[in-house]
Amino acid sequence: MAASSWFRFASPAAFHPLAGRLATVFGWAAALLAAAGLWVGFGIAPTDYQQGEAYRIIFIHVPAAWMAMFTYLVMAGWCAASLIWNTRLSAMMAQALAPTGALFAFIALWTGALWGRPTWGAYWVWDARLTSTLILLFLYLGYMALRAAIDDPRRADRASALLALVGVVNVPIIYFSVRWWNTLHQGASVSLTAAPKMAQTMLLAMLLMALAAWCYTIAVAMHRVRSIILEREAGADWVQRLAAERD
Repeated sequence: MAASSWFRFASPAAFHPLAGRLATVFGWAAALLAAAGLWVGFGIAPTDYQQGEAYRIIFIHVPAAWMAMFTYLVMAGWCAASLIWNTRLSAMMAQALAPTGALFAFIALWTGALWGRPTWGAYWVWDARLTSTLILLFLYLGYMALRAAIDDPRRADRASALLALVGVVNVPIIYFSVRWWNTLHQGASVSLTAAPKMAQTMLLAMLLMALAAWCYTIAVAMHRVRSIILEREAGADWVQRLAAERD
């Protein structure tokens, strides 16, 4: 497909039906990958010789933490695009991603607390990685709150985009915190620059769950952006025709 054909999807009217198809495809992919990941992680992977069965929380905790950080970067990227090119769809995509990113940040903190109780003896410690992840959750919530507090959509786009871009500095702090400071949080078990520090079955489960989280994020964002497009483009002729067809 020519590049010019892809650019037409920058229009909310053209992207709306595509988002519906993508939501279906990635939704099914997320369900299948999650089922496979849970089966491998909780049914096949061996018991850890140090942490016993408690370690299995990582198959939910680690993918959630990864997606919380990655989703924020993608959201900030869309925010930057909306500021630079003043594109409506970019701001809508950022708005659609924020709730899912906040959900994953919350899941990462919650499962981390469940993991920390038998490992550290406490549900919460003011560890650098935990604290910076909590800040990430607050950034997501602040982004959504700021959008909701401004009635004019275009002003809300600009103000929330600036907040999101300022908050990007927190993501490398989360990632590198265990290297920069002496923290209780263990180092990365999976790295692009070193061999995995876990059994192959554990690694497979981790990757399956990470892919499931990635597909889920795309599916939910596509579904949500369709609603945002219809809400913000309510006065457009194509939206009124679509509503008439549904009636």
